[in-house]
Amino acid sequence: MNNMIKNDNYGILDPLFDELFFGNKNKHEVMKTDIKDEGDHYLMKIDLPEVKKENIKLTLEDGYLIVSAKFDYNNEDKEKNNYIRRERHYGNCSRSYYLGEDVTEEDIKAKLQDGVLTLNVKKVDPKAKETKKFISIE
Repeated sequence: MNNMIKNDNYGILDPLFDELFFGNKNKHEVMKTDIKDEGDHYLMKIDLPEVKKENIKLTLEDGYLIVSAKFDYNNEDKEKNNYIRRERHYGNCSRSYYLGEDVTEEDIKAKLQDGVLTLNVKKVDPKAKETKKFISIE
């Protein structure tokens, strides 16, 4: 029976039931991200359509980069409210990416252009683990 309930492309269940049992499938459709190895750094491109720079917060905590964004539609759209169908996400969301505990804020450069947040994350060598040093006895 377990094989009947799948979450792959909505599986056998109706999307409404899929959401009830497996959570909001749309969470994977928000902040779509491409990550590319550029040799000395990683290039991350995160889709944030119509999000303003002041509505994006980047936080580095315990090796995780947390990208938080507020998707908001303008007041004109709120007043008209004449949509036939609305599939774009509005509201707050966040996503985290593990970069490693040795990465600092200075190692990350961010730019927002045309609805794409571009991050250049410098590759950082892990701190050299200290090897045991022995003291010789005379």
